[in-house]
This record gives sequence, C-alpha cells and structure tokens, in this order.
Amino acid sequence: MASKERLTEDLLARLLAAPNVESYLGEPDSTLNRDLPHYLRELLDEKGMKRAEVVRASGLNGTVVYDIFAGKSRPGRDHAIMLALGMRCTLRETQRLLRLSGVSELWPKVRRDAIIIWCIDHGFDRSATDDELWSLGEQTLFHTGPLRAGQAGSHPVRQSPSPAQ
Repeated sequence: MASKERLTEDLLARLLAAPNVESYLGEPDSTLNRDLPHYLRELLDEKGMKRAEVVRASGLNGTVVYDIFAGKSRPGRDHAIMLALGMRCTLRETQRLLRLSGVSELWPKVRRDAIIIWCIDHGFDRSATDDELWSLGEQTLFHTGPLRAGQAGSHPVRQSPSPAQ
C-alpha cells in the first residue's frame, strides 16, 4: 500500500505495554482510520485499474460497484470476494477488503474458504474461482450451484423428460 502499516502483533504489544489507553491512542499509526472506499481507491491506483475494469472482471452489477466505491453501500461477503478477485487482489489485500467491509475473513478451516484462498493465491480470476468451487461441490460466488448439497466433485445431472408412453 501507499503507507506502511504496523503489524497487528507490534500494535498489540505496544497497547499492552502502555501505561494507559490514551497514551497508546496518542501514538501515530496506533489505529487504522481507513474506510472501505478509501482502501478501494488506493487499490485502484496501485493496480492502475479503472472502475469499469473492476465491474467487468468482478462480474458484479456496475451500479453495485459504483455504490460500494462511493460508500453508499457495503458489499456482502461474496460480493466483497468478487470485488477482490476483480481487482486481482493478493490474499492479504482480500482479507483487508473483507475486514473493511465488515464481514468475516477467509478462513482455511472452512472448505469453501480454503478453495477461495487457494484460487486467490494461484491468481485465478472470478470466473475460474467459480468453476473451481462448482467442480468441488461448493456454492459459487454467483450462487448458481451446485444445485444439490453434498455433490462434491460432480455436477448435478439434469434429467431430460422421459418420452410419453
């Protein structure tokens, strides 16, 4: 990012060593006063992207993306992940985007989250990530499938109507 942030562990050590909370809060960089729209603009600048590119790459509705960037709305968890994938975020950037969106971070102990983490780390885009989720029987980011729970590793088979007898 444009400015280096202190590690959470370092900040926690400083907070616990402070004689009172006011002295800790008075330190520069002790707390993060960044909001989601500001962070998204930083990412856009850093990656040299335009919002229209993010709309196309994320698969989200343009109005939804523009409202998120303007601070008029907050994305849900899957929309935040789609936004991160559309912006080609690293895992660290994705986790920060999720935190600033007010939703839970990706957690490797959760099967679906583990798949998404792996996809982000391997540079998958939103579409390829959805394909991976689908092929492993998990709910896609677009919530289009799989159609039946417990279909890990296989796609639901659509039955064609049987001929009338």
